[in-house]
Amino acid sequence: MLTEEQIQSFEKNGYLVVKQLVTIDDCQKLKESVEHLIDKWNPEHDTSCVFSSGENREQSRSQYFLESGDKISFFMEEDAVDQNTKKLNRDKHYSVNKIGHALHTLEPQFKRVSFSEKIKAIVHDLNYVKPAICQSMYIFKQPFIGAKVGPHQDGTFLFNNPLKIMGIWIALEDATIENGCLWFIPGSHKRSINRRYIRNPNKEEFDNGKMLIYEGDEDQYDDKEFVPVEIAAGDGILIHGQVVHKSEQNTSSISRQIYTFHIIETNDSEYSKENWLQTKEPFPLIYDT
Repeated sequence: MLTEEQIQSFEKNGYLVVKQLVTIDDCQKLKESVEHLIDKWNPEHDTSCVFSSGENREQSRSQYFLESGDKISFFMEEDAVDQNTKKLNRDKHYSVNKIGHALHTLEPQFKRVSFSEKIKAIVHDLNYVKPAICQSMYIFKQPFIGAKVGPHQDGTFLFNNPLKIMGIWIALEDATIENGCLWFIPGSHKRSINRRYIRNPNKEEFDNGKMLIYEGDEDQYDDKEFVPVEIAAGDGILIHGQVVHKSEQNTSSISRQIYTFHIIETNDSEYSKENWLQTKEPFPLIYDT
């Protein structure tokens, strides 16, 4: 699947664009699958925690997030919720920030793409011995309100030891500077992970609602180091777990829908019990599916 030149580029830069990783027909089927999920979704019933107010709001949101690892859960754009009424201020289809985190196991179309022969060939070419998919997300980047995602390394949120994690980021619509494409610092995957986002080990604080914390200092980055990576619908980006990347707010009238999932090495590598993402069942192995 990958040429030697592509492998060298990934190892040099920490990311790699793979043209037409999926077909346009695949893109349409994933988008239709999500449309059906939203059609059946009752925002106020399923995610009342998002609309709740008062001192328990953050605890409810954290609990909902922590329980989403092996479910299909919906997460709202902040600007889609009226701060006074705590109700949606637009159609629910244009209010969702993302859906996660088990599309790759629970939705047939997403499972088919996630465990495709192309994906198996890619992880094989990058020397994964026993790779598994730990999470998946559908991200909307809604027109006008699609939130920015600050500079980060995926290893901050998903960590294994020794660290070997990769994101597969698939554009279902053209991703441009105008609608919020990814930006990378080439070569930044050689930096270590200095900050972790974990379940709070302090039981008293956890029980009182402070369930998730950052551990370690936040790194600072020079905006001039980032380069935009615009891709067409169907293209994918392989993202090293340590490469620094971000996306800006979508202020355009065009959405930027994508499907992304994360792959971890499980051979001689231990998935951290501190990670926010914990599931009841073992992560599904790519080569066995």
